[in-house]
Amino acid sequence: MPRKNLKPGTLLCPVPIAMVTCGTVEKPNIITIAWTGIINSNPPMTYISIRPTRYSYNIIKESKEFVINLTTSSLVRNADLCGVKSGEKVDKLKETGLSVEAASVVSAPVLSESPLSLECVVKEIKPFGTHDMFIAEIVSISVDDKILAKGGKIDLKKANLAAYAHGEYFELGKSLGTFGFSVQKKPKRKSKYNKIKR
Repeated sequence: MPRKNLKPGTLLCPVPIAMVTCGTVEKPNIITIAWTGIINSNPPMTYISIRPTRYSYNIIKESKEFVINLTTSSLVRNADLCGVKSGEKVDKLKETGLSVEAASVVSAPVLSESPLSLECVVKEIKPFGTHDMFIAEIVSISVDDKILAKGGKIDLKKANLAAYAHGEYFELGKSLGTFGFSVQKKPKRKSKYNKIKR
């Protein structure tokens, strides 16, 4: 298959649509971030990359706290608005009709409409050119009861999550498998002949 080489660019996709809340419950702000991900398992570590010109940049830099709120398909329009408008000029919560509530550990609020929120404490800030990376530890997770299955297990299929890919938003589709399914042993078929009882 013929291939063409292009100049370097940010074409790793899809990526999460993270509605990041910062500030306080009394004075909250939301910024939509696509440059985010997991960088360590234990302790659980994440990052968000923000342009220093963004209004939320100094809020997070000073407080050293933020909350990553996962975005559902029904929140995509709000996520887009929170990504293109500045909290310095617009009250995003008022404009979107969204609400926040107190987080369990950090002072930054949780987005009430998000099914799952990661409370984060900044450990390090690294400048990389256009963006600075806020490396943070996930110190608590807030989950909506609606996406919890029996036994308290999280079932994200119930959340209708969305993703971002090169300028477009997408709703996540059908499941293609679970982690490790490619190496799972097939269950042994039961014999159609019953064992003779003695």
